[in-house]
This record gives sequence, C-alpha cells and structure tokens, in this order.
Amino acid sequence: MSAVPSASPPASASKPLSAPQKALRKLGLVRAIDLALHLPLRYEDETRIVRLRDAREGEEVQIEGIVTSCEVSLGARRQLLVVLDDGSGRCTLRFFSFYPSHQKTLAVGEQIRARGELRGGFLGWTMMHPTFRVAGGELPDALTPVYPTSAGLPQAYLRRAVLGGLDRADLDDTVPPEAVADCPGLRRRGPGGAMEASWTLREALHFLHHPRPDTSLVALEDRSHPAWQRLKAEELLAQQLSQQRAKQERDLLRAPALRCHPGGLDQQLLAALPFGLTGAQARVVGEIVADLARPVPMHRLLQGDVGSGKTVVAALAATVAIDAGWQCALMAPTEILAEQHFSKLVGWLESLLAPLGKCVAWLTGSQKKKERGAMLARIASGEAALVVGTHAVIQQQVQFQQLALAVIDEQHRFGVAQRLALREKMQGAGFEPHLLMMSATPIPRTLAMSYYADLDVSTIDELPPGRSPIVTKTVSDSRRDEVIGRIRAQVAQGRQVYWVCPLIEESEALDLRNATEAHLELGAAMEGLRNADGTPVLVGLLHSRMPPAEKKAVMALFSAGAMGVLVSTTVIEVGVDVPNASLMVIEHAERFGLSQLHQLRGRVGRGAAASACLLLYSTNESGRLSETARDRLRAMAETQDGFEIARRDLEIRGPGEFLGARQSGAAMLRFADLTTDSHLLEWARAWAPVMLAHWPRQAQRHVDRWLGGKSDYLKA
Repeated sequence: MSAVPSASPPASASKPLSAPQKALRKLGLVRAIDLALHLPLRYEDETRIVRLRDAREGEEVQIEGIVTSCEVSLGARRQLLVVLDDGSGRCTLRFFSFYPSHQKTLAVGEQIRARGELRGGFLGWTMMHPTFRVAGGELPDALTPVYPTSAGLPQAYLRRAVLGGLDRADLDDTVPPEAVADCPGLRRRGPGGAMEASWTLREALHFLHHPRPDTSLVALEDRSHPAWQRLKAEELLAQQLSQQRAKQERDLLRAPALRCHPGGLDQQLLAALPFGLTGAQARVVGEIVADLARPVPMHRLLQGDVGSGKTVVAALAATVAIDAGWQCALMAPTEILAEQHFSKLVGWLESLLAPLGKCVAWLTGSQKKKERGAMLARIASGEAALVVGTHAVIQQQVQFQQLALAVIDEQHRFGVAQRLALREKMQGAGFEPHLLMMSATPIPRTLAMSYYADLDVSTIDELPPGRSPIVTKTVSDSRRDEVIGRIRAQVAQGRQVYWVCPLIEESEALDLRNATEAHLELGAAMEGLRNADGTPVLVGLLHSRMPPAEKKAVMALFSAGAMGVLVSTTVIEVGVDVPNASLMVIEHAERFGLSQLHQLRGRVGRGAAASACLLLYSTNESGRLSETARDRLRAMAETQDGFEIARRDLEIRGPGEFLGARQSGAAMLRFADLTTDSHLLEWARAWAPVMLAHWPRQAQRHVDRWLGGKSDYLKA
C-alpha cells in the first residue's frame, strides 16, 4: 500500500519538497486540518458497473470489459483507439493525449474498468478520454471525490493526502453542545424518517469526503445537506469569534479622550457652513462625537450613498480632535479624490484654524521636493492640524507630532497593511488613534454582520435637499450617433457632460486607445459650438497615465465650467463634484461592476438641473449580453437606492469581489453563503460572545482550527 503523503514534511527533513508537496503548499494545504477542510468540487460514482445495453447517451457511467482492439490511428490527428467489449455491447475509448504506459495497460485481452460520458453515433458507443484502470477488487462503497487542484498535483495523490489529513487532524468538537442544539439546520433524519442528533464535525467531514451512493447529489451540490450546514455554521462561528475577540482586545487599548465644549471649533464650523446638516448627518455626528469622548479607540465605519455628505461629517470629527489639541489625518485612494477633500476642507476650516496658528496640509506622491519638505515640517511641528493626502500620508518620513484621529475614505480600496501603517503613526505614549472609515458603497446588512462585525457602523440614509433625481437609461451602442447628438444639445444649453470609458486591466494601451478615440470623436462632434463668452467648447481627456499636473489642469478647467465634455477613464469614479454636469455617458457599461456604475452615476445630479445617465452597452458576437451584465444594467435602470444596489451587487458578485482590498487580510468565507445562510450567521453572532465569556479555551481552539494566523489581520 502506498504511503500517505504528508502536507508538510518534518522540520528536520533536509530533502527538498517534491512537486506535489509544493503544489499542496501553494493551495494553502499545510496543516492536517487544512487537508481535512479541502472539500470536493464534485463526485464520481464508481460504486457500480453499468452494462452498455442498459446505458443511455450522455450518462456518466462506469463500464467493465475486455480490450478487443488497441491501435494508434494516424489520421488527421494522432489518437489512441481502444475497443472495450462488456458482453452486452462494445465501446470505443478515444484518447488524443496518451503515453506508452496507456497502451501497455490497455493491451488486447486485458480486463479494464473505464469511466466517462457515453456518446452514441453511427459507429456505436464512444468515450472521450475516460478514466480507466485494470479491473479487479471490490467496488468502492462511497462516491469518489474530485478535489480542487493545481498543476503538478494529481487527484490520486491529493486523495491520499486528504485521507491522511482526515486521520491526523484533531476533529474533536469545539462548539458546546448547547450551541449545536440551538442551531437551525444541523439535525439529520434517521432511517425511519425521525429527526436524530446533530452531525458532529468529524461525521460531517468524513461524510462529505466520501458520501454514500444513495445521497442526493442536489443536496451536496447546493450545500443544503446537514453535513454542509455543520461546516458552514462552524466557519461563520469562527469568523464571528475572531472579530468579536478583536473588538474586545481593542477595547482594552487606550486612545485620547476628545471632548467637545460649548462654542468649540465644531460649533464654529456648523455656524459658518452655507447649509444645515440633514437629520441623518446630525445623528451620525452625534455617534462619532460620543465615540471620540471615550478613552478607547473608535473603530467606526461611516457609510452613506453617493453625495450624502460624508465629508462634512469627517470635517466635524476633525474639529473635535483639533480643538482638543491633537492632529487629524484624512487619507483617500486617488489624488483627485484627496484634492476634492482638500479644497472643501480648506474652504471650511482655513479661517477657523488661522487664528490658532494652525493649517490644513496637503501630502501626495507627485509633490515637488521643496513643497513636500515644507509640509513634512508643518506636520512634525504640529502646525498642520489636519493632513489630507493619498497613501503618501503613511510613508515612513511622515512624522506627526500627535495624531489622534485617522479618517480613511473609500476604505475598501486600502489593504490591511496600509490601514495598520496609518494607525502606527500615533506618537502618544501608549495611545492608539481613533479610526473613522468612510465608504460610499453601502454595505448590505448580512455583509456588515459578517465582515464588519468588529466595527460600529454609522449610516447616512438621507440625501441633502436640492439633489435632482437622475434618469438612467440603457442604450445599445448601435444608437451611438443619437447619444452624441444629445451631448451636443446639452453642451449647447451650457451644460457639461462626462463620457466614461472602461478600464481594461489586461491592456493599458487598449484602455488608452478607447479613451483617445472617444476624445477625437467627440471633439469632432462639438466643432462649431461656443460657450456663453464666445470661446470654443473644449473637449478634455483624463486618464491614469497622464502626469498629475496635467490631470489637475484638466479637472480645473472642467470644474470651472470652461470645458464642455470630459472624456475619462474611471479615475473620476469618486470625489468629483461639478454641479453643472447634467449628463453622463458610460461606454461599454456591460464591463463595469454594479457599485462602480452607481459611483459613476453619482457624479451627475449634483445641481438643480435635470440629470441623466446613459449606459451604452455592446453585445457579444451572438448579439446578446451575458446574464450578469443584463442583471447589472437592469438594477441600475430600476433603482437609485445605493443600499438596494449594494444588495443586488452582493447577490451577483459574492462577498469576495464586493469587498475588494479588504481581502488582503480578512479571511473570506469558503463554505457559507451570505445570501442563503443568514440564519446560520444570526446563530453565530448570538453564540460568539457567549463562547468567549464561558468557553474561552474552546473558542480559541475553534478560531485556530478555522483561521490559523489569518485572524490577526482583523485587528486592522
């Protein structure tokens, strides 16, 4: 019997890893428990032999017979043809890829078992590239698992490795019996139909690796089987335990208590603003102010739809920190967004900070050395009370005098390491900064419960008055000329227009060509149009490869109203605020994600003029849109509610893609599905604090089993 391969060789072993061992590591299969939790993609039924006379075309079957012919055909394509006779009929096994060992095993006279899809035809039954082996021995009594694998890792090797992992792994239950009894969906039906005790983890895993032949394949594939439910419940519980423990640990840390006082900077800012706060803004400001007054670090997510007014909330939080004698940093993912924040914050705060000898500093990677040096000096001295910038804010040479509040905008675009780096800028003895993360992509409830369980969430669910509704229409690319005519009409009325081209990750050159061609096309179409002052209407171009100074100049012209049409890639997705822009055309809208389409649409409708967003789509060669693209475009046309958009986006894409950069750390769910397993999530949320309080050792073992070292990232 062949030895069971080990997932990881002993530390003392000096011999190099074999190719399959390297492949196991690449798949993350290092510990015995990793192997035990590496579940099959699908199953093959090798528990029975089917006679050819009883078989049906298109069935996946296992046949057994004697090889009556084995020859290499040298026709249009070299192939190995083997004829198998099972006494009730004949079947030709066809191989386009084969080795001498195949011919040896499949020699005339050998008794062979072959498994594959049966195809009929004039020449009788055939199987293309079936699996095969010499007949003999008892048939297995369970379905044969087919595992997710990679190059250099054969199924046979992986099956032995998983079997070894199952034998070696500690599969003793870590979930208290009381919690298991309280969990819906875990009980199983006995032979007589009566409900029996719940599945243990050991039973569930052994069953899922080797299910009985009479098991419903549908229940296995859609993961509704109680054995699957057990795994999903355990996985969600591990996630909740790790996040709630991270929150408990953070509550033991210390942060400066930042308290408001009558007539303070926050009150002065409110009095100076040319608008009043909405009820939702006032509510979330109250939640943030209460957090800042506590001596433990705030860890709050501020979410609100596009244009709901998150920047002014961040400004008010900053004034509380500054008034208490501390510094605040605001970090945004793009220079355009950071600059939008900077100009707004300078406008609001400059006159309030000047009498205190303080200022708002600007930090970005494209700054000239002299300007950057001056900003760094102001930050280090404490003169810069508020620092706004891109990831340049977290570079090593940036030294804050005393940072108390870090605000991260579009937080899903920053990786865990970047968020940790900002927290480490705190210079105060034994202090952590308060952390406010902002997102214009609303988080669906199940996602917030699951991936943001360690965060307090504030929601601005009300738009400021005066925002005009946006009409959204899907338009085929075949009507492009009509769309360009509409743009010309809008520009002639003194309005401004965005034309957005998709970013094509595989080819920056292709991406640039798309934008450049659209720029030339629209430039030609706007010829002869003049602005109110008699100057020709400008058509601008903005893309990621332009020098920062050039980008800035283009945006300045568009913001000032001197440019009628801006052709851009997705660099304008967030932060651009031009009230006079009333029309957005998104080219190849079928290539964009739903939340991205919603973000882009939010660039119009910011003034009093009626606004529209046209989703220009192209079909594939068959004249159709993919189902996913159709769902996205339909959702955009049907609703402007960011929360509903986010819910549909989660359904279409799943949490992994929805969360973007949060993946660089947070353990993604492998088994549970937030759209179908909300009942298990509710259970895990309820039992995690109970386990941490009453069964702390079991809770630790449970997290170690499921997450290993990944839970450390949740502290970010």
